[in-house]
Amino acid sequence: MKIVSYRQITPKNFDNKEIKDVIGRVVIGKREGAENFFMRIFEITPGGYTPKHTHDWEHEVFIHFGRGEVYTNGTWHPINADDVIFIPANEEHQIRNNGQDILIFLCLIPSKAPEL
Repeated sequence: MKIVSYRQITPKNFDNKEIKDVIGRVVIGKREGAENFFMRIFEITPGGYTPKHTHDWEHEVFIHFGRGEVYTNGTWHPINADDVIFIPANEEHQIRNNGQDILIFLCLIPSKAPEL
């Protein structure tokens, strides 16, 4: 069992051509002995975004705080706190923060995927 504030986990900062102003944390992963799923928490500052990408696994996203947009199937969709997103395998996607506050979301992925 593990109970910890996610903010106590050392963050990894991402900022380059493909990804802007994103902080990621693996809060449950190999280190905790997770065998089936990994849990990650991301924070995106206003104007920031994840890379536009695809991969061969699905993942589930819970928007904890803020607002933004998610790109899927060629279209941007508004997202807000308390929204849940299902992204199927091989679907191109991206999340960006077009709000004025930080965007915080939880992402679940299968253990076959890279943790972060």
